[in-house]
Amino acid sequence: MYDLIIIGGGPAGLTAAIYAIRKRLNVLVLSKDLGGRTNYRLDLPWIHEYQVVRGLEIINKFRNELEYLDFARHIEAVEKIDQVNDGFVVTTKGGAKLDARALIIATGTRQVRMGVPGEKEFTMKGLCYSALSYAPLFIEKTTIVIGDDELALRSAAELSTVAKQVYLVCKNEKSLETPIGHKLQTAGNVAILPDCDVLEVRGDEYARKLLVKDSAGNMVEYEADGMFVEKALTPNSDFVKDLVQLDERNRIIVDSSNRTSVPGIFAAGDVTNNVAEQVLIAVGEGAKAALSAYEYLLPTL
Repeated sequence: MYDLIIIGGGPAGLTAAIYAIRKRLNVLVLSKDLGGRTNYRLDLPWIHEYQVVRGLEIINKFRNELEYLDFARHIEAVEKIDQVNDGFVVTTKGGAKLDARALIIATGTRQVRMGVPGEKEFTMKGLCYSALSYAPLFIEKTTIVIGDDELALRSAAELSTVAKQVYLVCKNEKSLETPIGHKLQTAGNVAILPDCDVLEVRGDEYARKLLVKDSAGNMVEYEADGMFVEKALTPNSDFVKDLVQLDERNRIIVDSSNRTSVPGIFAAGDVTNNVAEQVLIAVGEGAKAALSAYEYLLPTL
């Protein structure tokens, strides 16, 4: 039986793993890969590496350390978790059953994609899924945000503070009846394109144009220096939905010590209801979760 199983190999999971190993816990990381969303980074012709705070030095150090420790990682996704008297049984997609006294869930989120021609080809080449991470790089640039929920509006609002022009492509105008929505409607550098269908992303080496069909059925191209798909972030929490308490967006609810509603289960990073969406925040949350798990386990060690 492991002292601790960490599910997820992104920034929060990697950090939690290294902290747990240094606390001399018998720990295992379960994940399809290591690095999570840090494996993807936006590439633009005017961006220099020093301009972006990615936390990659920390993440790469932790990933290299964990890759060296073969015994501490298992590259496979999790199917389900069952609670037993002395801890938990984690069942992987391949059918393996692994026992642990405590768990940290750090499975992150998955992005809702547009599913149009050009999206896959230009992902991270002028088109990405996190305006909040890259907005400061778009001073006096033209940008496009695609989406109409809170995440899209927040992204467009942040871009509007630095960009020369922001186009917001949205289907549902009702979402604009919020304080941020009102701000966008009155901002001089924001153009709202309601009831538009995205048809294609076009470009050369980088995404350069977005082809949409407007409400009148006209095909219109919009040029931009960068495009952000902000349709939604779906927490990867399905496998614990019947075990721990989730909020209305299916994020795992945690307290200030990253404890869930079930003793012995902790959670960190974007899968939780904490403010995240940033690598360095996930790193901090992963460290907190590991220290909380260690405190929980200490009487039995």
